[in-house]
Amino acid sequence: MKSKIRVSENKICPLEHAVNTISGKWKIPIVWHLHHGIKKPTDFYSKIAGINRRVLTRQLKEMEESGIINKTITRLKPLEVEYQLTSVGDQLVQSLWSLNNWGEVLLQEKIVR
Repeated sequence: MKSKIRVSENKICPLEHAVNTISGKWKIPIVWHLHHGIKKPTDFYSKIAGINRRVLTRQLKEMEESGIINKTITRLKPLEVEYQLTSVGDQLVQSLWSLNNWGEVLLQEKIVR
């Protein structure tokens, strides 16, 4: 995964690192669906409109490298894999719930204005 992290005084900014780790159009929807039980790559195509195989594969690989998800090979011929959230992924889901709640507040304020 390519990430551009600013370093000041030899320290990595944790917020910027976190944002870089989950950046990408499809990572948050992928994590969200994994949290709700989707495990096989083919299941994502019906749940996430517009995602293609190449992009899905790349996003899954990046999240696996970041420790957000685990990949398990369930069958070799034909190849079948499943993904699940790690404890790091579960922590991310908790943060996403907070972000979702904040988004709901923003939407309500926009409606009231």
